[in-house]
Amino acid sequence: MEATERRRRLRWLPAAVIAVALVVDVATPGSISVFPLLAAAPSVAAPLLSLGGTIATGVAATLVGSELLYLAGEPTQESLVAVISMVVLTGTAAVLNVLLTRDRRQLRTSREVAAAVQQAVLADPPSRVGRLAVASRYEVAHEEAAIGGDLFAVKETPHGVRMLIADVRGKGLEAVRTVNALLGSFHEAAEHRPDLPGVVRQLEDRMRDTIGQASGEEGESFATAVIAEVSPDSSAVRIANRGHPAPLLVHDGGVSPLEPATPSLPLGLGGLGRGDVPVDRFDLPDRATLVLFTDGIDEARDANGVFFDPVPVLSRPFPPDPDAVLDALLSAVFRHTGGTLQDDAVLLAVTPDGDGAVAGGGQRHNAVARPRHGG
Repeated sequence: MEATERRRRLRWLPAAVIAVALVVDVATPGSISVFPLLAAAPSVAAPLLSLGGTIATGVAATLVGSELLYLAGEPTQESLVAVISMVVLTGTAAVLNVLLTRDRRQLRTSREVAAAVQQAVLADPPSRVGRLAVASRYEVAHEEAAIGGDLFAVKETPHGVRMLIADVRGKGLEAVRTVNALLGSFHEAAEHRPDLPGVVRQLEDRMRDTIGQASGEEGESFATAVIAEVSPDSSAVRIANRGHPAPLLVHDGGVSPLEPATPSLPLGLGGLGRGDVPVDRFDLPDRATLVLFTDGIDEARDANGVFFDPVPVLSRPFPPDPDAVLDALLSAVFRHTGGTLQDDAVLLAVTPDGDGAVAGGGQRHNAVARPRHGG
């Protein structure tokens, strides 16, 4: 979308090149050859305009150059060669335009396929799970068409509402296979494992099995993850953090990062560390919102390379509405980066029931205002 907007704003550039050539010729009669500028016009048009626009730009540049030669007097052999060169460059620019158009069409198709696969793999959670209002977002970085490895899941169980958010190393079909494996394992473990460490151990085993069956780069994969469990009465949350960005607790105009007391290695690397599974318990106040996200958020950079900090953005009063919290967070991220993300990002927010609690919408890309490039 941003690339299309830039192309739209630059579509007058080929005409501007021809206009500059005319101005230079008038300002310096006979002393400077403007044919290099005129010859550049169709090349500039090729990535910006349609095939017809590219050819029209080349024809216009050739006619302008011919007219300038006519006004200058008797054409020379060098000037005729220049006109012929412009005709050849116009033809070359037309071929380049056709190739670029085809590549854009293929890339657009690849992105549409990637989005469809991602939607099928990661279904939106319901707006309410147990006593929690739920909202989620999946924001895609459009720098490439490959499917990312970000994932999330929410499941109501006899032990409380259990949640998973994770980021698998890599992209493409290899990442999709790992995402599917982790999602399937989580849904099974969340339902049948009586404690959170048991859920984590099953995810670790599944991740290591997936790695053991892989080859090449996929065999070196791992996944950062947060596995959380909100108690049945929604008064507390227990969190196992496996090398993932810390969740944020938004409450009463403030933000508390829920950092683990003991750091743990990502899923798939558990064999390199201790065998225990550290779990931290935190109070979950009424009307508070728990926000989980992948590193596409806190590693989003502005034009100067400064990372985005979500804490100041969320350090203000919010209604007990997870959608409102995620909309505010995403709007701030896009303002910080100028409208794009460097990496895919998944966000999940839950708010316990309370007086006036609002049910989240659980929708992707929900009403977030993104700044346009260049105003």
